[in-house]
Amino acid sequence: MDVDALLLARIQFAFTIAFHIIFPSFTIGLAAFIATLLVRWRLTGREHLHRLARFWTKIFAVSFAMGVVSGIVLSYQFGTNWSGFSAAAGNIIGPLVGYEVLTAFFLEATFLGIMLFGWQRVSPNLHILAAILVAIGTSLSAFWILSANSWMHTPTGHEVRDGIAYPLDWWKIIFNPSFPYRFAHMFTATYLTTSLVVLAVGARYLVGNRFREEAKTMVRMGLGMVIILAPLQAVIGDAHGLNTLEYQPAKIAAMEAHWDGSKPGALVLFALPNEKEERNDYEISIPGMASFILKHDTTALFPGLKDFKPDDRPPVTPVFFAFRIMVGLGLLMIAIGFVGGYLWLRNRIFDARWFLTGAQYAWPLGFIAILAGWWVTETGRQPWVVFGILRTADAASPVTFGAVLTSLILFVIIYTSVFSMGIYYINRLIEKGPSGAAAEPPPTFDAGNPLVPSRPLSAAEPATREALGKDLKPGAQ
Repeated sequence: MDVDALLLARIQFAFTIAFHIIFPSFTIGLAAFIATLLVRWRLTGREHLHRLARFWTKIFAVSFAMGVVSGIVLSYQFGTNWSGFSAAAGNIIGPLVGYEVLTAFFLEATFLGIMLFGWQRVSPNLHILAAILVAIGTSLSAFWILSANSWMHTPTGHEVRDGIAYPLDWWKIIFNPSFPYRFAHMFTATYLTTSLVVLAVGARYLVGNRFREEAKTMVRMGLGMVIILAPLQAVIGDAHGLNTLEYQPAKIAAMEAHWDGSKPGALVLFALPNEKEERNDYEISIPGMASFILKHDTTALFPGLKDFKPDDRPPVTPVFFAFRIMVGLGLLMIAIGFVGGYLWLRNRIFDARWFLTGAQYAWPLGFIAILAGWWVTETGRQPWVVFGILRTADAASPVTFGAVLTSLILFVIIYTSVFSMGIYYINRLIEKGPSGAAAEPPPTFDAGNPLVPSRPLSAAEPATREALGKDLKPGAQ
């Protein structure tokens, strides 16, 4: 594969995975949110919780379907564009992806139908159990995918023979050094993303004075999670950064645009990294603060970009700016949680129209932050596809520029069409609101048969039974 074809193959994979990751980052948290709503409804009997669960399940179904369709393409690219990667790392990556199918996807496929279509067909307890198991399945899927991806960043538990990685210790492979931090960081991000969407939809309804009971519940639950998770994510991100400094110091140097490792690192607020001259132009920075964050000492040293050969450095500019987008959005989420929490404590949250007006536009923040974070971690790993083992240029397939360009154009057209239709339909569902879910009443529980719900009686049915009962023996009806 020539250089241009290699670049196109990287662009193609980046495009498809960026498109795909949007949906799991939403459905993982949304599945847990739906299960929580159903459990709360079962415990309290508050019917608006049931309407909310049914409303969000429709949105979950659309998002889940688009996530599955967009994810299938990724596995095919390993064979079409990245056969070198499949040959060198397939003994590790293949089984990890297979474990995801065996544990997570089978679990989701088994109970997803009950969750989507079992509202009036199975008992409430069985339906709630199905929702919980789907939520567990989506979490297991994230576990295995992040384990595989983390191994590519911090490979352990293997040996390399003739350029091919062979597993030696699956425990070390699965729980590689960066996995706990990356899993916690990404998993928290998915819940935070969903919380912001739920908060935004609730705020949208309150601003429009629609579905107020359901909207208040969404604002409480969404804002409550943001208050907890946004500061927690900052702590997890800090720990993840320290782990990255230990195992991928070149990535940290690119994130901080830190060139000279013989000097303490400054916290660069803004700059235009000049890779040719190995310096920053128009730099605005706080001296020693990067060293303080990473080493807890303003005079401490950590490797700079000049400590690595130019061929071993990641692209500095995209990593530098993507990292600042991610951190800036994280701080904005913390601010939303802080202001919203203050208003909540003062019992003004539902009357603060200025806050609700802004909150209804907060829904994309989590998605953008996740995309920026993935850009940092994946671009920052370059020029390696498996760190220290396989370079990206050596992982590519011997395909032509024209073949990659043709498939890339088709992917852009198809994905854009699918994404546009999906977002349009989801927005239609949100505009319609949870009122449509109230057309059928929640099922009642038949204690005599826990697998079958009692059918709600029509308005005329009790009187009909009473009339017939006069002509029947006691107990016959």
